[in-house]
Amino acid sequence: MLMAALGGPAHAAQFGKTTERSKQKAAAEAERAGLQQKLSALKKDIGKTESAKDDAADTLAESEQAISDANRSLRDLAQEQGDTNTRLQQLSAEHDRLAATVAQQKQQLAKLLRDQYVAGNEDRIKLLLSGDNPNRINRDLQMMAYVSQAQARLLDSLRANLKAVEVNQAAAQNAKDELQEIAEEELQQKAKLEQEKGRRAELLASLSKKLVAQRKEAGNVERDEKRMAGLVDKLAKLIEEQAIAAAAEKKRQEQLAAARAEAKAKAEAEARAQARAKAAAEAERQRLAKANGAKSGTIKPQQPQPAKSDAIDADEPKVAQQKPEEAPKSAPAPAPRDEKPAAPADIALAPAAPAGAFAAQKGQLRAPVTGKVAAKFGTKRGDGPSWKGVFIRAAEGSDVRAVAAGRVVFAEWLRGFGNLIIVDHGGQYMSIYGNNQALLKRAGDIVKAGDPIASAGNSGGNEESGLYFELRHQGTAFDPAGWIKF
Repeated sequence: MLMAALGGPAHAAQFGKTTERSKQKAAAEAERAGLQQKLSALKKDIGKTESAKDDAADTLAESEQAISDANRSLRDLAQEQGDTNTRLQQLSAEHDRLAATVAQQKQQLAKLLRDQYVAGNEDRIKLLLSGDNPNRINRDLQMMAYVSQAQARLLDSLRANLKAVEVNQAAAQNAKDELQEIAEEELQQKAKLEQEKGRRAELLASLSKKLVAQRKEAGNVERDEKRMAGLVDKLAKLIEEQAIAAAAEKKRQEQLAAARAEAKAKAEAEARAQARAKAAAEAERQRLAKANGAKSGTIKPQQPQPAKSDAIDADEPKVAQQKPEEAPKSAPAPAPRDEKPAAPADIALAPAAPAGAFAAQKGQLRAPVTGKVAAKFGTKRGDGPSWKGVFIRAAEGSDVRAVAAGRVVFAEWLRGFGNLIIVDHGGQYMSIYGNNQALLKRAGDIVKAGDPIASAGNSGGNEESGLYFELRHQGTAFDPAGWIKF
């Protein structure tokens, strides 16, 4: 009888391998594509006058990029796996709570139906035809109405909780599918990583003498520095253009918001005026009706409404409350026709920190990697130009951390610097991290001070494992020693 009253819970649907994670991942990649296209075009423009055929480091480029991508993917997957496991535990706890609530409500409903059956299940027709005292009949009918309302509320609450159980089970199944998907991707990335490491080792062995010779050639070093300067200048220009675009978009959004607020205030004022006019008309109508009724003596006193039974209110069922993060999201209000959201790629390089924030931290910044400084700013490179940054010897795979908060504006392989990542700190300050084994962040990502952004290595044909580090202001490199505690 209970299951018939509820209509029976639907069976859990079988879910395919298309998870919410897959959809979100595809959307994120699509958003990032525009920015990546701009940066690739920028890198190509910088190196268009150079020939890559004779540079031994370029032979390693594809393999080192693949190693970087695989390492970043493995790190991201590990983070996703931890987050998904946490979500799965929360869903399991929520499922247990919902199951307990449903069991309690089923007992309540069963008791209510049983008590009604034992009491004889008298209906309203029998009461009306019984010929009993009309006052007693009216009281009994009111009580029966309250009982019926309590039953209806209990049924609605139970149906809602059963639906919540189904939603919870669907979310848990989706989380399990995501974990399986992550595990499969991890296996693929690990296999790819090992394959690329072997390939790079073979290339490095065959190119080792040529790489050493080319790195010592003064002309190559000068070209590397010129390439870096060109990249920084072009990035600074792109950042400025996009900052202007972001400011214009913000101003446009503020103007639209002000226009919407003004239109809303005007509509509310008109609604209040209409409500006042309607209330005044209704008051006048009631006054006239009362005056006419008093003359004819036809005014009827209002009948008091019976109050609800306290006993029934005490047993009133409640729908199990969902956690805030599990509550269904309401659909966003449609935007006005002239309102277009800014494309992520157009504002992805806008500075993420106030202009003076980085300069205020002078002398307090931490070293980007744990290791020994092997080459200092300004010292000579053999017969070549002076160092524009510092080289810190570090174990392969050591975490390279952002020295301050900012936004990643470049994260690709660049000849002479290997896997390179550049962080914009606002105020035309940039920090540069080269020769990395892997880049853990992508262009457009916001980072905080101390966030791991790469892992140390010897990409780009470097002889030693470590990190090449620079600080630049307005495109010019300066000595990091006065800023960072090495």
